[in-house]
Amino acid sequence: MSDERLGYREIALFFFPLLLNVQLMSISHTIINGALARLDDYVTALAGISVAMVVHLFIASPSYQNHTVTIAMARGRKSLTGVLIFIFLVAGYVALMLSLIAFTPVGDLVLIKLLGTPENVAAEARKALYIMALLPFFTGIRGFCQGLLIRARRTGLVSFATGVRVMALFAYLTLGSWWFSGAQLGAFALVSCVITETLVILWLTWRTRSAFETAATEKTTWQIFRYAFPLAYSSCLQQTIPLLISSIIGRLSDGSLALAAFGVIRGFLFLLAGPMRNLQQAYMTLVKTVDDFRTLLHFSLIISTTLGLLIMLTAGPFNQLVLGRILGVESELRLYLRYPLAACAFYPLFYGLINLLRGWFAGADLTSRLGRSTIFKSCFLLLAWWPLVKSQPPVSGIAIAIGLLITAEILEGLYLYYQRQRQPEERRRLAPL
Repeated sequence: MSDERLGYREIALFFFPLLLNVQLMSISHTIINGALARLDDYVTALAGISVAMVVHLFIASPSYQNHTVTIAMARGRKSLTGVLIFIFLVAGYVALMLSLIAFTPVGDLVLIKLLGTPENVAAEARKALYIMALLPFFTGIRGFCQGLLIRARRTGLVSFATGVRVMALFAYLTLGSWWFSGAQLGAFALVSCVITETLVILWLTWRTRSAFETAATEKTTWQIFRYAFPLAYSSCLQQTIPLLISSIIGRLSDGSLALAAFGVIRGFLFLLAGPMRNLQQAYMTLVKTVDDFRTLLHFSLIISTTLGLLIMLTAGPFNQLVLGRILGVESELRLYLRYPLAACAFYPLFYGLINLLRGWFAGADLTSRLGRSTIFKSCFLLLAWWPLVKSQPPVSGIAIAIGLLITAEILEGLYLYYQRQRQPEERRRLAPL
């Protein structure tokens, strides 16, 4: 281990390729929303793909910790095998659950009865899930390869694979329009470009395999499972947040419009706040001392402020340019979500600080605390669900959605900070890995 203090340059070389990766991923979702916004029945199509993505993210969320598990656990042939066993078990579960919603009456129970989705929107969402049920195994392998490349500090290769995905997306949208329409067109393009990305990153990982570190002592499969499952259900619970919010706003008087606007805003948050989630991997990979943490914290504040400013500009002066001309969002929807989008300028800051805390807990092998933090904020939304639906407050559904989203993040951050402060001083000073 190097004794040199972590500097901004080292953080930037590690972080910015990952930032670019998240931006490219979110651009792909924004491109899909832009294509659907140009359809005749754009509200139903956007609402359908939004609900399908919320359901998919909730069910598939355990697999989104694959790269974190790989960074922490993969050290040699034995531990690599254990990590892959975990990945394929989770992928099988996800594929089964998505198929039940897409192809059986369980779909109507979940989408209409539980989530309160309008019937026409639910039909569009199920059509999208027909195709999205193919995703889990590809996203699982992608996350595994990303974890290996991140640990080897070859983050530029991760971004390259995602860049190929974005370039391929335009071709898939054009090709898919021959056979699909509405939300199903977006699902076809998404699945196709993710498969392309997975094949590219698998090839890149194989070519750079000599750069991966090995260790004499490896974790057993049971130890990997004990570490990974709290992360998996924490990730799953994390996705109850947009799910519960969608359930609330779908039952309000402007339900369809609010769901469509929530899908557009979540796409922008994925684009302009999503990069802050990489602070968890940066913490686990780069931070070795308290001074390293302080440097990373200052770096995160600079980045979150910049991203927040971009959100403000998109909501304000560049509203018509970005939302109207570039994405093709109709003026009714664009003006409806303007002020709620502006309120999201604070979201990158909260999200970044939370991911620094999550990095500390993951590195300190206290993954169970991460599950409890998401239970805490999910309970907050459950408590808010009945009063909001019952009272039908005289404000827009999207304003309620963004207020709940930001409040939930603040509550999780406070909980994790409190839990960390309860740890002994010597443990708080331990290097994460």
